[in-house]
Amino acid sequence: MSSDHQREAPTMMRICYGILTTCALWFVTFILVLLLALSSSSQRLYVPLVTGCAVFLTVWHWLGLLSWVSQRVLNRALAGAGIVVLLILVGHGIHEAYHGHFEQVEEVEPDLRRYRPFSRSTQLATLDQPSTLSLSAPLPRLDGATALYPVYAAFVQAVFPQADYDIHTSAVRCSRTGMAYERLIRRETDIIFVARPSQAHLAMASEQGVSFQLTPIGREAFVFFVNQDNPVTGLTAEQIRDIYDGTLTNWRDVGGDNRSIRAFQRPENSGSQTMLQHLMEGRQLMAAPTEDVVGGMGGIIARTASYRNYPNAIGYTFHFFATGMIANSDIRLLAIDGVDPSPDSIRDGSYPFTANFYAVTRGHHSANVQRLLGWIVSEQGQELVEKSGYTAIAP
Repeated sequence: MSSDHQREAPTMMRICYGILTTCALWFVTFILVLLLALSSSSQRLYVPLVTGCAVFLTVWHWLGLLSWVSQRVLNRALAGAGIVVLLILVGHGIHEAYHGHFEQVEEVEPDLRRYRPFSRSTQLATLDQPSTLSLSAPLPRLDGATALYPVYAAFVQAVFPQADYDIHTSAVRCSRTGMAYERLIRRETDIIFVARPSQAHLAMASEQGVSFQLTPIGREAFVFFVNQDNPVTGLTAEQIRDIYDGTLTNWRDVGGDNRSIRAFQRPENSGSQTMLQHLMEGRQLMAAPTEDVVGGMGGIIARTASYRNYPNAIGYTFHFFATGMIANSDIRLLAIDGVDPSPDSIRDGSYPFTANFYAVTRGHHSANVQRLLGWIVSEQGQELVEKSGYTAIAP
């Protein structure tokens, strides 16, 4: 065997060894990334960290294998990388511990079973006299916002025949504002009880050749809330807009503590997010803080951050939802322009963020749909609006 072949043999062996070890390293990396993506609540940290470590170790291994860098330099690089990884993990642990010690005001959904029509323990409002309207088949299919389910379920109990109206499968559903609009556009429901449509819903309807008919059936306040420990008790409408476009960032500028303002938002096309966009009067909303939530089936659902009970947080919802459906003593509703949200200030319009809510239909509808709409705006329908905790559109 020639001397050239004797010199090449060790090099080829090292290359084969390097290929095998690299394949093993990336196989292990793939398994780790897959497991982290399926089970970890911190994928945004661990997945890129593991991948970055694999890339570094691959380069480090080949530089040493081919003797392109001295072993001393390689050892220092490995030690430095280990320190960086350790600092990242420690910093992340401190961050999680800091945020985790706050009590959370979770984005808890109310138990709508309390408002189920015709159930023995229902908390629905009732009429003082028998209803002047009694509907029979074909019954209008209803859907709407969570915050408005108690009022349109009360309509059902007053004028529909007694039956089991399951909120997920019956003709009377509650699939939230965004989905309710989509179902109306797809002609899967006849009337939805919601706030005004978003621009996205209007565009979607236009694409499908659908026009919305909005019938005002009541009034409600759009309220902002803070942690009970926040000394700020009220803001002006302009300050709200400044907060949500990112101009106003510290509570000290509105009489509070020297803390940055955490202005949380809701998902796009939700009723409350659409209301916020309307009251911004054309201003651009700043990007919302978000967190990943582990969903069913191992999926990761990206959503708007839940309202944590930070002393520096601010959030928003509708008045009855905050005071009737989910009452929480750890938050306080803010006065706007010096006016507290209350039934009286909603009725007389002195609270500035007061708006109608609607029974929304497509442009053409059946006789029973028209009869129900007419009854809702009648004296009896408006009586149920008031008794359900909202404000009627007329005295």
